[in-house]
Amino acid sequence: MDSSSPIRRLAAAPNAADAAETARQAVDRVRGHKVLRSQSSRVTAESQLRGARASAALGSLGEPGTDWPLEEVRRRTDLGDEDGSGHLRGALRISGELGSLATVWKRSPIQALSRMHLLAAAGSVDPDAVGRPRGPEAAALLTALANDLRDPASAEVPAVVVAAAVHAELLVAEPFGWGDGLLARASSRLILADRGLDPQSLAVVEAGHVDLGVEAYLAAARGYASGTEEGRTAWLAHYAEAVALGARESLAVCEAIMRG
Repeated sequence: MDSSSPIRRLAAAPNAADAAETARQAVDRVRGHKVLRSQSSRVTAESQLRGARASAALGSLGEPGTDWPLEEVRRRTDLGDEDGSGHLRGALRISGELGSLATVWKRSPIQALSRMHLLAAAGSVDPDAVGRPRGPEAAALLTALANDLRDPASAEVPAVVVAAAVHAELLVAEPFGWGDGLLARASSRLILADRGLDPQSLAVVEAGHVDLGVEAYLAAARGYASGTEEGRTAWLAHYAEAVALGARESLAVCEAIMRG
């Protein structure tokens, strides 16, 4: 195992195979739903809306979340200057661009992350800081993470493990200093799609984290940050369960659409 690779460190966790199977089975159940034959884009759009709301609610280790009711997010055209509106606005902007971001991610994860930060942070932070890592160490971390993603050895790692590793690294390191939780969760969604586990981006993974509890999510991230095998194992279990719960929510969306 390469100890410098977050992806392969997490792949070495004793529950990696179980986590991958948990996520795969849950997502496959959604992907097999008959409503997707004609309305897959509608399910994806609903997943992205619900995911944006949930992502804003989760916050990050350094920033509190903002929990808006889904129906209010759905009907509001102007979020105003209410508490937390900046993070929700940022989450919705990223969500609306996930299709184009997927193309950028394939070419350059760093460029995609900078684009995400531009979308999320515009109007909320100093213009000179928008889209830029907050120093040489942060920039080096992003470069190392991008190299890890491109490493042929990482191609053999299950998608859920890769997504969980990148998610945790961005969440813990906070390389941009504002909205890093939004970027971490959007990146993991892009990875699940890019690596074939959830190509239509159906699972509302962010809502799965909310269902497990915001404090449990942050505690799992802190456990990962501890650098122990126990912490990595707990984070991966949490992440895989969030994928499964997010797939279950998407399945409910499919059923609601089918009922009309």
